[in-house]
Amino acid sequence: MIVLGVILLVIGLIAGISILWTIGIILVAIGLALWVLGAMGRAVGGRRHYW
Repeated sequence: MIVLGVILLVIGLIAGISILWTIGIILVAIGLALWVLGAMGRAVGGRRHYW
């Protein structure tokens, strides 16, 4: 999810499409939150780790 968010950020920046930039930021934020929760040992979506 983080990688997809970064790809959308880059495409949005190069193409000048603001909606891709916004979606990219949201995906990166959600991906980082899930990654941090998984790294802390909390169950995310029924899993002990998220990658």
